Amino acid sequence: MPFPRRLSLVLTASLAACLAAAPPSGAAQAAPASGYAQPPKPILDVLRAPNTPVPVMSPTRERMLLAGWQAYPGIARVATPYLKLAGVRVEPGNHSRHDTPGGYGIPAFAESFELVDTATGARTAVKLPAGASADQPLWSPDGKRFAFRNTTATSVELWICEAATGAVRRVPGVRLNPMLGDEVVWMRPGVLLVKTVPAHLGPAPVKPQAPQGPSIQESLGGKGQSSTYENRDTLGSAHDEALFDHYGLAQVALVDAATLAVTPVGAPGIYETMAPAPDGHHLLVARIHRPYSYVTTSDRFPRDMEVWDLARPRTPAVKTVASLPLADRVPIRGVPTGPRDFEWRPTEPATLVWIEALDGGDWNVAAPARDRVLLSRAPFQEAPREVLRTTLRFAGLGWLERGGALYYEYDENRHWMRAALTDPDDPSKAARTLWEMSTQERYANPGSPVSRALPSGHTVVRQEGNAIFLSGTGSSPDGDRPFLDRLDLGTLKTERLFRSAKDALERFLAFPGPDAGTFLTWHQSAKDAPNAHVRTLGARTGAPAGEAVFASTTRALTHIPDPSPAVRQIEKRLVKYKRADGLDLSFTLFTPPGYKEGTRVPTILYAYPQDFADPSKAGQVTGSQASFTRLRDYRLLLLAGYAIIDNASFPIIGDPRKAYDTYLEQLVADAKAAVDEAVRLGVADPDRIGVTGHSHGALMTANLLAHSSLFRAGVATSGSYNKTLTPFGFQNERRSVWEAPEVYRQVSTFFFADRIKSPLLIVHGADDANPGTTPLQAVKLFEAIRGNGGVTRLVMLPFEPHWYTALESNEHLVAEMVKWFDAHVKNAPPRAR
Repeated sequence: MPFPRRLSLVLTASLAACLAAAPPSGAAQAAPASGYAQPPKPILDVLRAPNTPVPVMSPTRERMLLAGWQAYPGIARVATPYLKLAGVRVEPGNHSRHDTPGGYGIPAFAESFELVDTATGARTAVKLPAGASADQPLWSPDGKRFAFRNTTATSVELWICEAATGAVRRVPGVRLNPMLGDEVVWMRPGVLLVKTVPAHLGPAPVKPQAPQGPSIQESLGGKGQSSTYENRDTLGSAHDEALFDHYGLAQVALVDAATLAVTPVGAPGIYETMAPAPDGHHLLVARIHRPYSYVTTSDRFPRDMEVWDLARPRTPAVKTVASLPLADRVPIRGVPTGPRDFEWRPTEPATLVWIEALDGGDWNVAAPARDRVLLSRAPFQEAPREVLRTTLRFAGLGWLERGGALYYEYDENRHWMRAALTDPDDPSKAARTLWEMSTQERYANPGSPVSRALPSGHTVVRQEGNAIFLSGTGSSPDGDRPFLDRLDLGTLKTERLFRSAKDALERFLAFPGPDAGTFLTWHQSAKDAPNAHVRTLGARTGAPAGEAVFASTTRALTHIPDPSPAVRQIEKRLVKYKRADGLDLSFTLFTPPGYKEGTRVPTILYAYPQDFADPSKAGQVTGSQASFTRLRDYRLLLLAGYAIIDNASFPIIGDPRKAYDTYLEQLVADAKAAVDEAVRLGVADPDRIGVTGHSHGALMTANLLAHSSLFRAGVATSGSYNKTLTPFGFQNERRSVWEAPEVYRQVSTFFFADRIKSPLLIVHGADDANPGTTPLQAVKLFEAIRGNGGVTRLVMLPFEPHWYTALESNEHLVAEMVKWFDAHVKNAPPRAR
């Protein structure tokens, strides 16, 4: 991207003013820093090592695409100018999206694509264009091609790869418009449907030098709550609305993948959803229109749900199946009223399915049924037919290959879920429950149904006779052990076909053919890089409960090398222990290279608090000690001689409606239990322990320094430290600040900044779009600690969102952490007793 200027680390204006002011009596004055720092070379080498490729299976399973994703883009890419338009960040120079749909970072680009024949293992390199910024490989339904985007300084191009040869071609004249998603989909084998920048769009609206009038918002009664996740980068003026219209405008077109001919479809409009029907000529489209809102994002704007018949592409017949109003008053954690979640039934040519709330979309309302599922067939002249009502909130639908469907529902109040079988073609048949359990249950989680792609490209739940297959994470007291089960839909009994060995982490990928006796897995261990394997079932065995009932053999299909051999010297172990109240907890303990057992070393604790309604689920072990060890962020401190207490269990247990009433007590109890265990093991030096966390974990870090004496120093990244700035809820707290003012105050470190006596490094992305963690949160906590005489440092990373993306930013972050913890933990003087 053409941004040659040198960018340096900048401090906020308020921080610069603070550092320029005279220090308090007896305090040392720190000079402001400039320029990006780098950690020591051993850390730098590992941080810059390439990622291992990620597999993307073709629909026919005949080929696997290995995508080598870029680890970190440069700061010049991250600093590309962009506009904030109703929850979307758009780069005006090329019409591309500046961040991921959730707003958590710059989308990663692929540095390489390689095709692997799943039968022979033969590899074919994909010849990407010079300097390519490839993204989002999308297989055709017949597996003969895949399409991908290529982002340049002036446009987002469309390229097509022939799977048999790896040859790629650019579709001439196509400039994609990715602003609202679904910009590239396969209409049918050999034909792509795209959203493009209209050829005669013209220049963007120019912002008037003088305002045309005030920005006005109005409320005429009724609650209009919005959670911290629903109002990022909202529109704020008439000019913003004009920019949204300009950059959102798209021309739909069909692309022949063989000839590269482009055929426009209909007139330009502001289109969001584009979902082809299985018949290959009906198309579901969401057309966004005014009036817009300044309090919510574009996914809540008014829209017409239309079905287009592309028998005549240039002038398609359009049928409006629903007109949805502005949804700016949806209850927190609720759903909009009216039709929602439209999708096509994959087993019929053109049948629409959607959901409607029966409780006003509010989980607080008592109702005999919360949702209903409706169905309507083309040409959509008859009234829709109700096929199902759910007692709990609808959570998903999977259509079985040979008739019937599997649906999910959940209860927000109890953290409870249910899966059941139903026959939409005969609603008189009672649904059969497959399983129901806590949404936080890990050990007994049955997994997810394995799907199969139909010739249309739509997916169904794969069946073998009257059985389906379930693939799951396989959490257990010994860590994750992924599995593959066969479930008999008649008896509802399962048999285990495969389970990962304890010394590896091997998960099911796909069935490459019709025979379920052979399947692909993705295998890794602490020492072995992830690679695809072919596993073949053998004879039945007398396996104990929970283990595979078949023996199996395996062979490697790919041979991806280790990008960071030096990391293999690091050891890790699963550690189980108890909180003072008897609650089972666990963490992964990493020890630095060359560590000698029994030696006490400086140690860093990392955690992210989670809320649990059921204490029996809080202590369940997740993760695997057999995973291929990668070092990112705080884990790179292992190469600086620190041990890491990683992903320590930090449960906050209680009724979901008031769990945060005891947040601080549980937080300190969680931390004390983890620290005590690491000290008991002879690894952690009790005088040299630090703590770090990101986002909600950053709040945890600051609160532990304010309310305990366990840690010598902390590093908090992208946190939210004053919850009164998110008054309608945070995390899983559903009460507003007016309903629970003392809870909001107790949780907020800002009100206890005078108690933070241990040094705290605060790092934040200067362009954080998460409304709950605005950059102001970091600035104000810094000012509060400094004003009360504490030791603190604020680093604002330029152009970074909630998660830090640029190589320079990540290098600087690790350099800051090493310097901070070395000064205040590793080399800290003994505590005064």
